[in-house]
Amino acid sequence: MQKSVRYNEGHALYLSLVARKEGTKRGILSKKTTENSRWNDKYFALYQNVLFYFENDQSTRPSGIYLLEGCTCERVPAPKGATVSKDMVDKQQHYFLVVFGHDGQKPLELRTEEESDCKKWVESIQQASYSDIIIEREVLMQKYIHLVQIMETEKVAANQLRTQLEDQDTEIERLKAEIVLLNKAKERMLPYQTNQEEEDPDIKKIKKVQSFMRGWLCRRKWKIIVQDYICSPHAENMRKRNHIVFNMVEAETEYVCQLSVLVNFFLRPLRMAASSKKPPISHDDVSSIFLNSETIMFLHEIFHQGLKARIANWPTLVLADLFDILLPMLNIYQEFVRNHQYSLQVLANCKQNRDLDKLLKQYEANAACEGRMLETFLTYPMFQIPRYIITLHELLAHTPHEHVERKSLEFAKSKLEELSKMMHDEVSDTENIRKNLAIERMIVEGCDILLDTSQTFVRQGSLIQLPSSSERGMLSKVRLGSLSLRKEGERQCFLFTKHFLVCTRTSGGKLHLLKGGVLSLIECTLVEELDANDEDCQGFNHLEFKIVVEPPDGPAFSVVLLAPSRQEKAAWTSDISQCIDNIRCNGLMTSVFEENSKVTVPHMIKSDARLHKDDVDICFSKTLNSCKVPQIRYASVERLLERLTDLRFLSIDFLNTFLHTYRIFTTAAVVMDKLYEPTHTLCEHLNNKSPRLCRKFSSPPPLTIPSRTSSPVHSRKLSLSSPVSSKAGVLDLSTLSTPSSAANSPTSSHPPSISSPPPNATRPPSGFSSPPPNATRAPSGFSSPPPTCTRAPSLPTVLGVSTSPPTTTKALLELSRPTCSQEPRTCDKEFIIRRAATNRVLNVLRHWVSKHSQDFEMNSELKVGVMTLLEEVLRDADLLPQERKATGNILRYTHANTHTHSQTHTQTHTLKYKLTHTHTHTVRVTECFESLSAMELAEQITLLDHIVFRSIPYEEFLGQGWMKLDKSERTPYIMKTSQHFNDMSNLVASQIIAHTDVGSRANSIEKWLAVADICRCLNNYNGVLEITSALNRSAIYRLKKTWAKVCKQTKSLMDRLQKTVSSEGRFKNLRETLKNCNPPCVPYLGMYLTDLAFIEEGTPNFTEEGLVNFSKMRMISHIIREIRQFQGAPYRIEHQAKVTQFLLDKTLVMDEDTLYELSLKIEPRIPPG
Repeated sequence: MQKSVRYNEGHALYLSLVARKEGTKRGILSKKTTENSRWNDKYFALYQNVLFYFENDQSTRPSGIYLLEGCTCERVPAPKGATVSKDMVDKQQHYFLVVFGHDGQKPLELRTEEESDCKKWVESIQQASYSDIIIEREVLMQKYIHLVQIMETEKVAANQLRTQLEDQDTEIERLKAEIVLLNKAKERMLPYQTNQEEEDPDIKKIKKVQSFMRGWLCRRKWKIIVQDYICSPHAENMRKRNHIVFNMVEAETEYVCQLSVLVNFFLRPLRMAASSKKPPISHDDVSSIFLNSETIMFLHEIFHQGLKARIANWPTLVLADLFDILLPMLNIYQEFVRNHQYSLQVLANCKQNRDLDKLLKQYEANAACEGRMLETFLTYPMFQIPRYIITLHELLAHTPHEHVERKSLEFAKSKLEELSKMMHDEVSDTENIRKNLAIERMIVEGCDILLDTSQTFVRQGSLIQLPSSSERGMLSKVRLGSLSLRKEGERQCFLFTKHFLVCTRTSGGKLHLLKGGVLSLIECTLVEELDANDEDCQGFNHLEFKIVVEPPDGPAFSVVLLAPSRQEKAAWTSDISQCIDNIRCNGLMTSVFEENSKVTVPHMIKSDARLHKDDVDICFSKTLNSCKVPQIRYASVERLLERLTDLRFLSIDFLNTFLHTYRIFTTAAVVMDKLYEPTHTLCEHLNNKSPRLCRKFSSPPPLTIPSRTSSPVHSRKLSLSSPVSSKAGVLDLSTLSTPSSAANSPTSSHPPSISSPPPNATRPPSGFSSPPPNATRAPSGFSSPPPTCTRAPSLPTVLGVSTSPPTTTKALLELSRPTCSQEPRTCDKEFIIRRAATNRVLNVLRHWVSKHSQDFEMNSELKVGVMTLLEEVLRDADLLPQERKATGNILRYTHANTHTHSQTHTQTHTLKYKLTHTHTHTVRVTECFESLSAMELAEQITLLDHIVFRSIPYEEFLGQGWMKLDKSERTPYIMKTSQHFNDMSNLVASQIIAHTDVGSRANSIEKWLAVADICRCLNNYNGVLEITSALNRSAIYRLKKTWAKVCKQTKSLMDRLQKTVSSEGRFKNLRETLKNCNPPCVPYLGMYLTDLAFIEEGTPNFTEEGLVNFSKMRMISHIIREIRQFQGAPYRIEHQAKVTQFLLDKTLVMDEDTLYELSLKIEPRIPPG
């Protein structure tokens, strides 16, 4: 028995030599060893179906041979536990696996550094495996086996038939013999049967019955066959397909009739009227109104005739060739659609001529018009291309994949969609130009910037311009609802992609530009929330926002605008912020691309396939974001981090969603590493000139473009200032026993002073982790999160920096000042890309620090990491002045947060103690419920509810922690809010039950409902629900005698309040009320928790492929953003210690059982009967 296999070593060496010289693929690959799972570089050579590998490219003898016949090769992702050497840290590796078809042979794991090289190796090995030949051989073998089986079956059938034929031949011979005998017998009996009938009538009847039965069985069989086909899916699809075609023919017939009416009853008569002696309209106006509608009519008449000819050949409906003829001629629609709006405007202007108007009414009175106006007929061609697309979509849905014209219909549909998109883009551009020209004509002084075709209109509306600090003396004590402020300060504002216009409207409808009313957005900084210390803050319920303008040739000034509602303010600020970010990226990146092509940055963003095309690690929805780019639906964590620092992806909505929800799928340490990567890698790239490092700084492809010296840095104004804010003080309830002044109210804001920062150290390791939430929040109690406000870049005023900070702080702040004068200098494109990357990182940090400061209050390591990164940015000698200023602002604000957080720690701890402990050891005050007014109670309830509500950190809204077993540790602040709601509701019920007299209880109910109504006026809907839920408890609701004493007006008021806060329709009425109310406001937290629970339970965080469900993150972020809007606007209510002490006194509160026992005691049950 043979135990080993011999092979010719000389032949193998010869083949290895041939492979090294003439192999189809040769090169260095990393091979994973099976002993210790380490990667070693080997030299591989592929010849025909044999793969040799050598120790290096100089070796003559191969180290191993692999026979590739029958193997499979495919790319695989990087292994999770793979150990990477230091040399490979900055190199992206591409892995592929060779699986052999032999049992017991381990697969071969290889990797390479270049993706193109990896693809070539995979293709070469796949070809060398002869997989196609093997598959073809298997197919042929299956066919051969099938034919052999058929032959065997035919042989068996032939033998059976041969046997049957022999038996039948024997039977035939027997029957013939019988027939001969019968004929002889019949001949002998024939003389005796001459008088009998030829055939018996019974036999005839039997034969008729047999014939009828055979026919009936045949008809029944065919009926079953036809019924089965009628009920089959194929027949159903054919019926629907035919129905769609018939509907298309009817629609085409109607459309041709409409075009015929347009041409024969309007176009041609008006042409004749234009040629008369007294023409009511000119030929140019007729051409402008009707455009090429006559040509469109001729085209569709031809198409309609072709459709009718195809219907005549029914049921064979072949339409693809008709669309092949129609498609090249549909381009005539571009002119019609592009100028449609203009034609309607010309028609409206011509209709002011009474003669023409009278003539058109005469035409429209024709019976063929059916009462439709000319404008209606001019609009019909606008919908024809979309109608064809919808029809083809429905037709393809019911056309089998093997149908003869399936591919032709798909091609026609794709061409129509391309034409529709092209027409839509042209209409958008044309309408934008016309919109700009219309606005320019309305402005009396004219506006040259609107004549720029790249100036895109964004939005317009009416805002109120508030007087600046210098003008405020003339308008002292103005109120939001005052007519003088609305009349004098109302402005018509227009936002474009590059400019912001502020105008006044005259009584005649014309617009006048204000002095300095043309704001260039590249010179502007948006301040969304004005701090209480801001000199321009005038206290209008956080509806105002400020635009700080820093022109290069003049002093800086600011424009303060007031929106009518918080929704309007959010829309304006979001669009303005988006335009500013886009124009900064445009200013930096345009010079990089203008040498290679004429493509502008916005078009570059739209045409980049990575931004809107699905891939294995990212999937997009059809919804567009503010950049007019499809929103992300699913994506891997790596792709989301790439988008965060992508220079082309400037979406505020994406940034807010990411910063609200990143804890679900990553950590702060990973985010910091990604932010650190662009600036750090760019520095290395500029020093080493390594194209591989250049690929890391951002997700766009590396830009290896020759340097350029015609674009000086100082010629472009790039104002990237960091809007930051000081934190509002928190109400100190440790002083509940003493009256408090307005200065101690929760609305008073104190600018924090900067304490000594951590010592300057090197950047912390990337592996630092965020401490658990309960470890940091537990001692802080109800720490109030700061209002999400944005500040102007005036550093001493904004942050309250003392003139002589500590030495360590001063040393840090010196970094934010340029060390030398910024001389005019030129820069290459690598420098511009570097500035754009730094700009992007600073933009992310600005949002993170100013809008999400809680992350840094609860994670000191994260704060140190941010400060270290900012310090490294400040050490860059090539930093622009605006970037240096923005970096300094963020750094100062980060230092200020440290001092402010330490100051508020003691206050919030006292607040936690007051809200969670019973006042059993304090001296009871003499005030009682009767001695307090409804206004006092409502204001202090609102104040306490808002303090408890705004103390909830937004990370507690993630992960449904309030529904877990350890909810007290995971979401302590939400649990305290729920407990406070229950305590207040119990207090209301206890105060009503405490009265033994029926009249006193009725008065108490009326007073509490008055308190609830005042809470409604104060936008405290949580307080309204606290009171109404207490009145709906069984212990209170069953007191029929008491409710009989309550007046009808109070009962009607209770019905209105209950309707407002009712949970019907998922709090439909409360949502509508919150939508129309302006902060400050205290919503009912349970409504938002229900929404979050519905989102969490309905959709998973990750897909089956491990991608982040970013659509879910976006929904969660929108809810958290709405909550934080209400948390950020404080009430201007003075604290009254006597009232809050009464409201927080738990000795007055009874439990549910005690309440019901007292209710039965004061109004016993009536016995039945």
